[in-house]
Amino acid sequence: MRALKIIRKEKMIKQGGRCYYCDLPMWENGAKTNSGTQRKMESAPHVLRCTAEHLHARSEGGKNTVSNIVAACWFCNSRRHRRKRPLPSEKYRQLVRERMAVGRWQVAAVTSRSPKE
Repeated sequence: MRALKIIRKEKMIKQGGRCYYCDLPMWENGAKTNSGTQRKMESAPHVLRCTAEHLHARSEGGKNTVSNIVAACWFCNSRRHRRKRPLPSEKYRQLVRERMAVGRWQVAAVTSRSPKE
């Protein structure tokens, strides 16, 4: 079984660096790159930090397997599991996308703020 950190990184790359739920670009803590892109992303809000999201929750018997892990931003990951009974991953993804479309998802508000000058 591959380590969770490796699976998360593979999934982030496969997803084009975007969150599985909200589709916003994420940053990976401690990534080493030759370009300034990662340094720029690390100045992004903490809520966009890449996490490993279990599609089938560990608390319900989900495993750390490639087929059960996606890369999701911290915000989306933490919000899904706040519910007493988390929505299935596809229903949650649909809910997040619907809320993003009307500007009712916190990540959208955080990322759309203009920097203070």
